[in-house]
Amino acid sequence: MRYIYLLPGILLAITLHEFAHGWVSWKLGDPTPKLEGRLSLNPLHHLDPLGALCMLFFHMGWAKPVMINPYYYKNKKAGTALVSLAGPLMNILTGAIAIVILAWMEVSVYTGSLTVNGFVDTVYTLLYYFSMLSINLAVFNLIPLPPLDGFKILEIFLPDTAADWVERHSQYFMFILLVALYVGILDTPINAAFGFMHDGIWNFALSLFQHKLISIT
Repeated sequence: MRYIYLLPGILLAITLHEFAHGWVSWKLGDPTPKLEGRLSLNPLHHLDPLGALCMLFFHMGWAKPVMINPYYYKNKKAGTALVSLAGPLMNILTGAIAIVILAWMEVSVYTGSLTVNGFVDTVYTLLYYFSMLSINLAVFNLIPLPPLDGFKILEIFLPDTAADWVERHSQYFMFILLVALYVGILDTPINAAFGFMHDGIWNFALSLFQHKLISIT
C-alpha cells in the first residue's frame, strides 16, 4: 500500500519539477523545451527510470533532464541558474501547498469540522507522501554536484575554467553521487536540510489556522 501511495506523488513531483525548468527556459526565450515536448504535464514525457527508482526507494532522485539552449538567454550564466532553480522552487511551492492543506485537515479534524472517513484518509495520505517527496526532491536537487540543479546554480559563482572542468568530468561525479546515495553518506545532511525546511513550512501552515484552535480552547 505504501508504494501505491508513493507512485502518484513521485510522478507528480518530478513532472512539476521538469515542467518548471522547461517553462522558465521558454520564457527566457529558448524554444527548445517546447520543441522537445517538455512543456507538458504528462509524466511520461519527463520520466527517467533510474531516477524514479531512486525516488521510490531512497525518496530522492531525478527525472529526464530538460534540454535547453542557454545561448538564447540574454545572460547565459544567470539564465541557466534561474532555469535550474525553477525545478526545486516548484517542488518547494507545491510541497508547501500540500502541507498547508494537511495542516487544515488536521486542525479541522481536531475541531470537529471534518470527519475522518476512507476518502479523507486517502486524500491525507496522498498529500502527505506528495509533500514529503516534493521537499526531498527539492533538497536533493540543490546538492551542488553535477548533474543536479545545485551545481548549475553554483556555476554562476565559479570561474568558467572550473565550471568547464567539472562539466567535462560530470560522469564521474554522477557515479560518486550514486555511491554516496547507496552507502548513505548524504543521509545526515539531506535529512537535516529536509527537516529544517519541512518543519518550517509545517509550523507556518499551523499558524494560519491558529484562530480555529484558539476558538475551541
